[in-house]
Amino acid sequence: MPNIKTAISIEKPVFEKMDVLAKNLKVSRSFIFSQAAKEFIQRHQNKELLEQINKAYDDQSESESLVSKMRSKHHELVKEQW
Repeated sequence: MPNIKTAISIEKPVFEKMDVLAKNLKVSRSFIFSQAAKEFIQRHQNKELLEQINKAYDDQSESESLVSKMRSKHHELVKEQW
């Protein structure tokens, strides 16, 4: 997959922390920023999926115990991700 070079503006403290992290991990800053962007995109996609799942469950009757159990379990699984 081809790489695309880009320029971004970030706050100096963030840059400095990323620079230290890159040195500690012995990887490039570009790699760190690329990984951060991928993680951000994945979190956004997960949030959209959760919203779609919740919307689908909204169509169901709350008295359905299976749906209620699934909702609470799903919430436990994802509550630390956002």
